[in-house]
Amino acid sequence: MAMKETPDKEHLEQLLRSSRLVAGGFLGDDTRGVDEIVEADTGAVFSLGRTTVEIAERMRVVSEQARRGLGTWVRIDATHRAMMQEARGELVCPWPHPGYFHKAVTTVQRTDTGETVEFSDLNIHMVEAHGFFEGRGSRFRIEPERLIRVLF
Repeated sequence: MAMKETPDKEHLEQLLRSSRLVAGGFLGDDTRGVDEIVEADTGAVFSLGRTTVEIAERMRVVSEQARRGLGTWVRIDATHRAMMQEARGELVCPWPHPGYFHKAVTTVQRTDTGETVEFSDLNIHMVEAHGFFEGRGSRFRIEPERLIRVLF
């Protein structure tokens, strides 16, 4: 028998599915609940020998370096380059705590394979604080396996 969701959990789920905070919502067309998404993604991260905190820290370091390029590619290290595109305004974290993040998207490329991944400042926070990589079909869904492969 499934447990009844609390009003707070139901509200979070509605917020993540709505387009009120971001176009298309945070869950995209994923039919799984937020807890199931987080559990699956955390399992994938763990199976690859990483943690969400470690991933978020690498994302943050790459973004900070990319910001210096003012919209152009910046060499991060021998096998990575990154570029950041910024827009005016802020995004708010959908979880019930204060969290506002610049509208900035970082694109990272492995120069040895050409593979890229992109993420927002809000993604960095949600990976680190909530273990949330967004739902399948959402604009900023990041597959943990791909993120790890490109970043590390």
